[in-house]
Amino acid sequence: MGKKTIHVSDFTGQVLAPDDEVVRVVVLEHPDLVAGPVQLDATPVDVESIDDAALDVAVVEIHDRHGGGEPRRVVLTASEFDAMATDVPMAQLLRTAERVRPPKTRRTAEKIDYGTLEHAGRPHRGRVTEEEARLVRDRLDEVNKLLADAGIRQVDPADPEHAARYGFPAAD
Repeated sequence: MGKKTIHVSDFTGQVLAPDDEVVRVVVLEHPDLVAGPVQLDATPVDVESIDDAALDVAVVEIHDRHGGGEPRRVVLTASEFDAMATDVPMAQLLRTAERVRPPKTRRTAEKIDYGTLEHAGRPHRGRVTEEEARLVRDRLDEVNKLLADAGIRQVDPADPEHAARYGFPAAD
């Protein structure tokens, strides 16, 4: 049994031929959009008028006490926003205004605790703690099963490197 995919314009319901161009339209924001961005399929004809219908807008964040600590995002036409500047033209105001720097993102990865059954025995560059080594020695079968399930190499007590790392008795 085979499967056949038929592309249909989400805008018009028109069935698209296999050689027709399919245009992907991603809706980022819309008053009726409740669960994040969505994707729609369309024909080039369906989206021809989008650029002509586009509005010049200003997207602003308002940081005040009404947002419960969170800024409110507001979209308004650029001409409505420009009209708010009564002392200096908006274009000049925007050129001379203080720049907002995006907040620095901290690149600190969440620290993994290798002294837990979930992470014990996983390869890592850090020092093996006594807690991790004891866990690997005492519960080797469980540790190896978790490692195997995750597609990670298993701990082999006969391997001299593993024996030294986790404190297994040296093989004679």
